[in-house]
Amino acid sequence: MQVVQDLRLPRSLAAFACGGLLALAGALMQVLLRNPLADPYVLGISGGAAVGALAAMLLGVGAGLGLEAAAFAGALAAMLLVFGLARGEGSWTQTRLLLTGVIVAAGCGAVVALMLSIAPEHKLRGMLFWLMGDAGQSDDPRPALATLALGLAAALFLARELNLLARGALLAASLGARVAGLRLALYFLASLLTAVAVTSVGSVGFVGLVVPHLVRLALGNDQRLLLPAAALAGGALLTLADTLARTVIAPQQLPVGVLTALIGVPVFLFLLARAPRAEHL
Repeated sequence: MQVVQDLRLPRSLAAFACGGLLALAGALMQVLLRNPLADPYVLGISGGAAVGALAAMLLGVGAGLGLEAAAFAGALAAMLLVFGLARGEGSWTQTRLLLTGVIVAAGCGAVVALMLSIAPEHKLRGMLFWLMGDAGQSDDPRPALATLALGLAAALFLARELNLLARGALLAASLGARVAGLRLALYFLASLLTAVAVTSVGSVGFVGLVVPHLVRLALGNDQRLLLPAAALAGGALLTLADTLARTVIAPQQLPVGVLTALIGVPVFLFLLARAPRAEHL
């Protein structure tokens, strides 16, 4: 019982919360960029968190609050850098924001590669596991759960305007949506959700990209249904993947990001083949 309370339950709750955060952030990014292939990492948030976390590991910071603070600081710095560069001296567009995010992500990737190449042998495995995702490093799932609840509430509050924005900025503006403010709110909300998720479990790919797309194929594009369904589905997928990562070749553990891809890709291809005419953004 003590093992469940101290180890298994916090890890499962952290995996569920972070899966929900990534899926919710992915759904918001897909509306913001009007692209069903957008994901939470497309604007460099994950790269910034990786730079912060790996730099902390190189400096000898172990798992815990110090590592999480470094990862969150890196993610926040990347978010502000992308927004500042994309905005420049005027308003930003979807294309400019996307291109800026891609460039910042590429720069962060280069810095990560440099740090891995100079890392001591005894630190390299931990750094690689963080990059591929590891729910076991999260000691306290409450911040991620609270962020998920507040983020979902904020997203649902904006759901009506998100439905309008998904059909085009001009139509949304003509129907009374405050497009500029809505885009800004979406960017910062999705970035914050991604930063908390990456801080808690590392860079777990695929969840934020495919889960919202799968939910859209199954339920349609009404954000009032899609957003909570994506959060639940993302949490369930990452919890399942983390359970398999702990048990498939126990006592050795696999990176949870590998399992999310192995589980999700066949499901995505199956649903895509079954619903080729489903509505897209």
